[in-house]
Amino acid sequence: MKHGFFILVVWVGMMGVGAVLAEEAKANAVVLFDGKTLGDWKAHDAGGSGEVAVKDGELRIGRGESITGAVYQKAAELPVSDYEISLEAKRLDGLDFFVGLTFPVGDLKTCATLVMGGWGGSVTGLSSIDDMDASENSTGHYRRYEDNKWYAVRVQVTSETIKVFCDDEMIINADIKGKKVGLRYGSIEEFAPLSLTTYQTEAAIRNIKLRPLEKK
Repeated sequence: MKHGFFILVVWVGMMGVGAVLAEEAKANAVVLFDGKTLGDWKAHDAGGSGEVAVKDGELRIGRGESITGAVYQKAAELPVSDYEISLEAKRLDGLDFFVGLTFPVGDLKTCATLVMGGWGGSVTGLSSIDDMDASENSTGHYRRYEDNKWYAVRVQVTSETIKVFCDDEMIINADIKGKKVGLRYGSIEEFAPLSLTTYQTEAAIRNIKLRPLEKK
């Protein structure tokens, strides 16, 4: 009986530690979008871009003729490795990517883009790895996304891996050690190093945060 009680006490203690660590992670998170104004986000017109605005506490990226999005202006103040970006996104209209999250990998000049819903609405992956975009490299796969449904997205970046989670399911686990990470050639390069974009698609994004990861 005493043995069982001891295990229970240890388990409760571990649960308490886990809760504390979770609270610490939340406390260390940087809120990148307050839901009230664009703040440090600046819309960029790549030619034929749609409107970027704030509505109902959401960052609304409008449907343009090409890429539409906003660039975070204080990326130099944020970590470039061992960090996680989290957000919630939903596609409101269109048939191409509703999440185009460009982020730094190791330094501000080396970036990649998480594409969700590209090439007709389903291709998901990282652009680019070894000069191959999301439709060509090993991270690329097809996923079905419903319109007007929120998806929780997390991207974790370290010196060796890029991991992507959608609704807590790991959907990408890319080993980038010894590989070339970069942006797809074209207008997406104008949105480096940290941005949110869509392509001919309207999207809503909220709860954008960044937190440091514990180095292993």
